[in-house]
Amino acid sequence: MAKNDNMLAILWMLNSGAKITAKQIAEKLEINIRTAYRYIDSLCASGVPILSDAGQNGGYRLLNNFIQAPLFFDVEEQKALLHAAVFAKEAGYPFSESLSNATQKLKMYSNREQESTLNRHLAGFEVINRNIAPSVKTTLEELERAVANEYSVEIEYRTSHEEQPRSRVIDPYGILYWNNKWYTIGFCHLRNQIRSFRAERILQIKGTQMIFKRPEAFSAREFFLQNLLPDPTSKDGVISLIISGRSEALDDLCIHWFLGHHLKERTSNQAVFLLDERAIHAYVPYFLLSYGKAIQVIEPQSLKKKLVAVASELMEYYQI
Repeated sequence: MAKNDNMLAILWMLNSGAKITAKQIAEKLEINIRTAYRYIDSLCASGVPILSDAGQNGGYRLLNNFIQAPLFFDVEEQKALLHAAVFAKEAGYPFSESLSNATQKLKMYSNREQESTLNRHLAGFEVINRNIAPSVKTTLEELERAVANEYSVEIEYRTSHEEQPRSRVIDPYGILYWNNKWYTIGFCHLRNQIRSFRAERILQIKGTQMIFKRPEAFSAREFFLQNLLPDPTSKDGVISLIISGRSEALDDLCIHWFLGHHLKERTSNQAVFLLDERAIHAYVPYFLLSYGKAIQVIEPQSLKKKLVAVASELMEYYQI
């Protein structure tokens, strides 16, 4: 570990309020005890008020309340950061190596009591997510830099309905994680409009010399949701979808990635959603079929007919 990191680690240990000896510092940082003395001398020379108590129960300690900076977190804050890191890694966070280094430092700079507490909380906290291909992480790294520094990127992109990729230049305004997938939102020079691009479908990416200016107050999240979901304030073509059934099945539907945004009312045995009529017939039957007899559509009647038609098509398909 670099000298500066070691000195910061010593400062962190002293900030716990407990006395600590040079031997304990040396063991904790895996350095020579003479090196520990030199680091303490360097901290004192830089103005850090380190007090030294001699005797059998002696050791080094900091002057009370010397450090009051946001850099130093209490155990609850450390726990929250480490738990968040677990989520980020499982989501395919592109800078996972740097994240691991940061969390290791966070645990290293904790005192023994804090370290024991953090280990207990982390031992029973796990997240399972789908694997992210290494190529996607590389794509996300380039996109993140392009978003931050506002430069255009050239990508080879294949849509869901195209077999061959197409080259295009985009100005990435932001990246977001939704429903276990990563996306970038930006201005597409090919289409001359703002579009969303799924990171997994970007086969190649490279930075360009072109600079852009992101629109003020632009929100990738708002743009994405507005294009994904019908406008709930619009009354044109909006009808009620009423579903009854077992409580646990209704609970699941009420937090569904699509239906959950349109929940209007929920009782113990019934849920009411307000949706665009076109969306009800185009998407909802495929969401509901997997619930089998655990739910029952009350309204609209047209959705019942659609469910019968879809189920019949599946039955004919698998009887061939």
